[in-house]
Amino acid sequence: MATGAFGAHGLRARGLTEKSVGSWTTGSNYLIYNGLALLAISLHPRLNMNQRMKWGTGLIVGGALTFSGTIFGLVLAREKVGPVFGPLTPVGGAVMMAG
Repeated sequence: MATGAFGAHGLRARGLTEKSVGSWTTGSNYLIYNGLALLAISLHPRLNMNQRMKWGTGLIVGGALTFSGTIFGLVLAREKVGPVFGPLTPVGGAVMMAG
């Protein structure tokens, strides 16, 4: 929620483009969606936290943080982190989907 609020209010105050604000919104939304998915999974009455579930959960968390985190970094400091974070963003998305 905090990243969404910052994107809606703080980024516009910095004078960033609508495209940058849209990218930030995408990263923020994916964090929320994955958090809700993990919450739903954890509340399932027949949840058996076996090794496969632990791996899947870890992949979802790690992928979501990598995907969204690199987007946030690119919006805030593209010149500094772009060469590393740019190629890393789709890797985070793939890891998230693998979970």
